[in-house]
Amino acid sequence: MNAEKLVVIGQGYVGLPLAMRAVEAGLDVVGLDVDADRVKRLASGESFVEDIPADRLGRALASGRYRPSTEYPDAEGFDICVITVPTPLRDGAPDLSYVEQAGTAVGPYVRQGCTVVLESTTYPGTTEDLLRPLLEAASGLRSPGDFHLGYSPERIDPGNPTWRLENTPKVVSGVDAASLARVDGFYRRLVERTVPVDSTRVAELTKLIENTFRQVNIALINELAMASHQLGIDAWQAIEAASSKPFGFMPFRPGPGVGGHCLPIDPCYLSWQVKRTLGRPFRFIELADDINHQMPEHVAQRVMAGLNRIGRPVNGARLLLLGLAYKKNTGDMRDSPAVDVARRLQALGADVHAVEPYAEPQHIPGGVVVVDLTEREIAAADAVVLVTDHDSFDYDLVTRHARYVFDTRDRCRGEMVERL
Repeated sequence: MNAEKLVVIGQGYVGLPLAMRAVEAGLDVVGLDVDADRVKRLASGESFVEDIPADRLGRALASGRYRPSTEYPDAEGFDICVITVPTPLRDGAPDLSYVEQAGTAVGPYVRQGCTVVLESTTYPGTTEDLLRPLLEAASGLRSPGDFHLGYSPERIDPGNPTWRLENTPKVVSGVDAASLARVDGFYRRLVERTVPVDSTRVAELTKLIENTFRQVNIALINELAMASHQLGIDAWQAIEAASSKPFGFMPFRPGPGVGGHCLPIDPCYLSWQVKRTLGRPFRFIELADDINHQMPEHVAQRVMAGLNRIGRPVNGARLLLLGLAYKKNTGDMRDSPAVDVARRLQALGADVHAVEPYAEPQHIPGGVVVVDLTEREIAAADAVVLVTDHDSFDYDLVTRHARYVFDTRDRCRGEMVERL
């Protein structure tokens, strides 16, 4: 008996881990991606996703059950298709063009009894009102009835060694009971626990709730940090003290802003839909977005003020930024606040060097010189700015040799260290 055929559209931070897990669960997997260079690298055994080491990718390729491709005809005969394409914002509105392109392209290969699942983050209603008509028009089939359709929000957390795809509970949904059963059965082969919900709209909203919760609380703590600095109070110590309460409190910590897809983009999908459908703003989301987008400018101004205190103008100063990715221990540069900080400091006239061990060279901002973290580089800098706290950094080396450190992540200690 042949193994079930799975097509995963999108081979990035979400799609590639899903494809690897499915191969390990015994499925035949075609990983479709429009990026020919990405597909070529995957086919040669080169992984660009930190959570997928090259040896794991190599084993999937060697099994003969994983085939990366740019060609949609390779989807023919699929049993299950999962769409994991980007859903960015364009001028403040959701851009679902990648979902539309994927649905239109795979639609001709939808057949009786197959299952299609959307994982891309989006506003409630996308699966049924946007994706379904595309699949039906291209295939001539109907769902529910002819094929199964569902939504399951991705919960990939890049760089998290504890919570991985297989042990993170997976929310699942379908357009009818039969679709839910098929979607649930598929993911049960890949993860330890599924969480079925009544509709695709509930599942779509679930993802937005998760990310809005984080966005709002991070904004709260960022504004608290800015106010506490002006009041002369150590916000970091207060947060740690509050964390001792065993109930009714969950600690969030300040930072230079938010990045990736989940926080700067996903909550805006919900506020956009509320405004479009109900005619009123979602005030918490809009306020949180505004506060978090202020943080890179706040960091740049604090660095400039710190340099002034040691008698060094920012114009012409040599600055060493630690980390450019949006999240520690990854090379993910999507909407990274560290990049925004670097550009703002450059605009003030600073000569910006950076240590970034994970990101690929083509994603480094123009004019930023990438260096290794050495005693010489630290000593040559007028200031070290810790933006992304990769665990691989030697923070003791930094504090021993830096003239001045501005720390946005509470990792350094010493008389010359100033915290956000």
